[in-house]
Amino acid sequence: MPGSATAAAEEVERFQELAGSWWDPAGAFRPLHRINPARLSFLRRHLLAHFERDARSLRPFAGLTLLDVGCGGGLLCEPMARLGFAVTGIDAGEKNVAAARRHAEGAGLAIDYRTAAPEQIEGRFDAVLAMEVVEHVADVPAFLAALAERVAPGGALILSTLNRTAKSFALAILGAEYVLRWVPRGTHDWRKFLRPSELAAGLRSAGVSPVAFEGLRFDPLRDSWSLDARLDVNYMVYAAKA
Repeated sequence: MPGSATAAAEEVERFQELAGSWWDPAGAFRPLHRINPARLSFLRRHLLAHFERDARSLRPFAGLTLLDVGCGGGLLCEPMARLGFAVTGIDAGEKNVAAARRHAEGAGLAIDYRTAAPEQIEGRFDAVLAMEVVEHVADVPAFLAALAERVAPGGALILSTLNRTAKSFALAILGAEYVLRWVPRGTHDWRKFLRPSELAAGLRSAGVSPVAFEGLRFDPLRDSWSLDARLDVNYMVYAAKA
């Protein structure tokens, strides 16, 4: 997008072409719908501990702000808003933001959606998310620096991505794109996947400290995802800012 050092134009356009499918659980973003419960479990557990909030509360994060970077159609913005966060969702694709805004309005949720990259907005947030985004950006160090800048002192940053391993090539590229056709061919570039050690080093350079890594595992028999100790394909990281 104009003026952004981190948004890759071809990646933005690829997702814009699918903007009408964000909330179709059987459509192009079916994998994200299936993986969302496991992602939300990780987010909720670590953010509850980080902000010392009551897990028994229906809206434990009331009074806190959250920025979802690369929010797409708002698949994470909406549940995080229901948990009490004042949510801002940003995406480099105008069509994605429009789809997210329409769905939130229909659900009666007040979410601040904007077409922007993280380096193009001002302000700081208690929690910042960038889920399945870093492997699509044009400049990883600049993107991580922009994320860290958006995190308020004492805040939390959570990312998810894919590891650069032979197994991730077999499953996330050959399996997901060519055999199962979960996502369109060309959605991912294996060369842009980040090893956990690389992501950890990048986060430290940006001024945040990695605290916990956890993997995501797909069970084909149950057609479901769960959290897992292995980081060899999909994984998430929770980091803190002093």
